[in-house]
Amino acid sequence: MAERRESGTVAVLDVGKTNIKLSAATAEGAVLETLSVENPVRGGPPWRHHDLQAVRGWLLEGLARLARRHPLEAFVASGHGSGGVLVLEHPDMGDGTALPMIDYEQPLPEAVRMAYGPLSGTFFDRGSATMHGATHQARQLYWMQQAEPEAFARARWFLGVPQYWAWVLSGVAVSETSLLGAQSHLWNVAEKRWSPIVARQGWEHLLPPFAKAWETVGSLRPELSKRHGLPQGLRILAGGHDSSLNYYRYQAAGLTDVAVVSTGTWIVGLSGRTPFARLDENRGMTCNSDVFGNPLGGVLTMGGREFAAIAGEAADANVGRETIARLVGRGTMALPSFGHDDGLFPGSAGAGRFTGPPPETPQERKALGVLYCALLTVECLDALGEGAQVVLDGSFLREPLYPALVAAFARKRRVRFNLDAYGVASGAALLASHETRTEPAPVELSEPEGLGAFASKLSSYASRWRGAARAVKPDQTKGAIHGRN
Repeated sequence: MAERRESGTVAVLDVGKTNIKLSAATAEGAVLETLSVENPVRGGPPWRHHDLQAVRGWLLEGLARLARRHPLEAFVASGHGSGGVLVLEHPDMGDGTALPMIDYEQPLPEAVRMAYGPLSGTFFDRGSATMHGATHQARQLYWMQQAEPEAFARARWFLGVPQYWAWVLSGVAVSETSLLGAQSHLWNVAEKRWSPIVARQGWEHLLPPFAKAWETVGSLRPELSKRHGLPQGLRILAGGHDSSLNYYRYQAAGLTDVAVVSTGTWIVGLSGRTPFARLDENRGMTCNSDVFGNPLGGVLTMGGREFAAIAGEAADANVGRETIARLVGRGTMALPSFGHDDGLFPGSAGAGRFTGPPPETPQERKALGVLYCALLTVECLDALGEGAQVVLDGSFLREPLYPALVAAFARKRRVRFNLDAYGVASGAALLASHETRTEPAPVELSEPEGLGAFASKLSSYASRWRGAARAVKPDQTKGAIHGRN
């Protein structure tokens, strides 16, 4: 590994499923500037895939732009856990890939889906239930091996998304535990070993040595520095999983006993206190890894898409406390699940419906969505188990009543929230000062507003909602959402 150096301004690449962001941030986690672009997806053959060549051009141009305005000293990438890239010997052999990077929402061929199941191992080998499409890296590898054996045989490495970009810039290939611990089905976090499918399929030679997320794996390749006007010697960090880096942000701030719930398309809950015995793959629970390689109890549910289904075209309506109170007083409820995923309620996929008097206005539709997502958040916290400290962050915080409702529904916990919209970028940037930091990294947390006497009515509503949600009978209710007002 390259020699450790002091760090200053950090370039952070955050690769999401839909969008990609490139930020300049201080090593203390303050984001200074952000560029963004859609994450391009192309059709086959051989499957729907991400256009990594286009992203590379955008990244190098963006780095040059940021370097003209900020004294960049380090680069680090974060990414979702469902992306892997099978690469050749050198990054400049085309886009560096042996086969195109599979879009994880691409449906699998039925033969691949059926054959993969018996190979995938136990829950802890996988770290999660087997999810939709081509979600898991091991399943992507298996598909590529079966469908394109000649191209597969020419491959040198299989890399998670953050480590792919570290390799593109430095030429050094590494593995990293937080990314592999994000439902890759390749790494058993609990036992800190490769899952049995790796040896069974002969993949050991494709998986490079491990590096810590904060480690400098190398420097920017000189030819890239010269060609694009980038800083010579820019150090390239290994990088890690987006949710784990967001969690690291709070670890770096000294919050060692906290459950973090991040919100967006997915509600993602993580806690270092969750015992293995609580992890239930049938309720959307996962065994993740923090950047130190330690297990994190996790829970996943597609809260953002659930909210969109409930709120409909009213997503931009203003919601007041009186609207929430009116729905609660009438007993109007939204019950799971509105998407194609069961989430925390086994068998509920597609069974989402309203009970009680239906919402009558756009404001009520949105308010019902906010209520539902606050209840869903508390279900995530209850799944993770005991713990008095909770931090909420992410896009749901745009709705001021959301943290107040979570606090009212979770009255035995101290709930705080972070309005900073760049949690992943901040956590990633903090990696650059991990080895030199002498004090906790600053983070600004707020307390939710109190709801006064109304909180007691919310408690009763939550109890009734929980009972009804857990009693959903999918065979009787699937498709009921289509009949709503």
